[in-house]
Amino acid sequence: MTDKPAILYIDDDEGLRRLTRRALERRGFRVELAASGAEGVAKAAETRFDLVAVDHYMPGQDGLATLAALRELPETPPVIYVTGSEESRIAVAALKAGAIDYVVKSVSDDFFDLLARAVEQGLETVRLRNERDRAEERLRESNERLQSLLHEVNHRVANSLQLASAFVHLQSREVADEAARAVLADTQQRIQAIAQVHKRLYTSDSVEVVDMKDYLGSLIDELAATWSTSAAPRSLTLEADPIRLATDKAVAVGIIVTELVSNACKYAYAEDCSGAVRIEFAADGEDHFRLCVQDDGRGMQDGEIKGTGLGTKLIGSMAAQLRSSVDYEPRAVGVSAVLRAAR
Repeated sequence: MTDKPAILYIDDDEGLRRLTRRALERRGFRVELAASGAEGVAKAAETRFDLVAVDHYMPGQDGLATLAALRELPETPPVIYVTGSEESRIAVAALKAGAIDYVVKSVSDDFFDLLARAVEQGLETVRLRNERDRAEERLRESNERLQSLLHEVNHRVANSLQLASAFVHLQSREVADEAARAVLADTQQRIQAIAQVHKRLYTSDSVEVVDMKDYLGSLIDELAATWSTSAAPRSLTLEADPIRLATDKAVAVGIIVTELVSNACKYAYAEDCSGAVRIEFAADGEDHFRLCVQDDGRGMQDGEIKGTGLGTKLIGSMAAQLRSSVDYEPRAVGVSAVLRAAR
C-alpha cells in the first residue's frame, strides 16, 4: 500500500508517456499510462485515480471525447487537459467541459514542471473542494438536527399550553362568581392564541415563521366557537393574505386579534342581538402588513372602547413589540381597530 497520489496520464505518444511517468514519479506521484482515450477511460473505470491528465490530439477518440467519457463515470476523477501551443480555444472548451486546469504541451523540461505543478494544484483544489463538501454536509446534518429539535420543542410547548388551557377551563367550572369565570375564559383564549402559533410551527416545514392566513383562520374558528351562541350569534369572517411572520410577531398579532375580536363580541352588540365582526389581514406595501378588526355595533362611547383594562394593556404591549400601535377609527356604525406594522 502507498499513500502516493495516483495519476493516470493518457497520450498516444509512447515516448512522451514514458518521459511524463519518469518526471512525475520523481516528484512523488504514482503514475499509470494509457495509450488511447478508450484505454484510459477503461482504466479509470476499474481503478480509482486521484487525477487524470488527457492529451488532446489522439486518433479515434480525441481528448474532448475522452473527457466527456470520464465525466460519465460514477466517480468522476479531476482532469487536467494537455493541449498544443496557440490552442487557447481548445483549452477553454476543455475547461467548460469540466477540466479543472490545462497545460500547454512541449518536449522541454518546462512542460513536465508545469504539468507537475498543475497536478499538485489540482489535487489541492480537489482536497479543498472535498473539505468544503464535507463541511456543507455536516452543516446540513446539523441544521436538520436543529430543525427536528425545534419541531420537538414547539410540539412540547404547544402540548404544555394546551394542558394549561385545560387547567384554566377546569378551574373556571369550579368558580361561582361570573366575573371571575369571565376572566378565566379570557385567560384561556389568550393561552390558546399562543398555543396555536406553536402548533403551526411543529406541523409545518418551517420552525421560524408562521403562515398567518392558516394561523388566523384556526384562531378565528376557535373564537367563533367561544363567542357565538344561539342567544347571541356572532358572525366572524376573515380575509387574509398568505403572509408569513416570524414567531414572536405572529404571537403578538394573535393576541391582539384575540383581544379585539373578544372585545367586539362582548361589547359591540347587545347580549340578545346578533352581530358581525370582520377581520382583515393584508399586505401593506412590500414590507408591511395591515390588520383591521371591524364591527357594526354600538360604536365608541365617550371616545373610548368598552372593555377591561387588562385587555387594553395587552393590546398596547403587543403592538409595542411590533413597534406600532392600534388606532381606533369610529365609523357611522361600529368601530374599526387598525394596526399597521413591519413584517
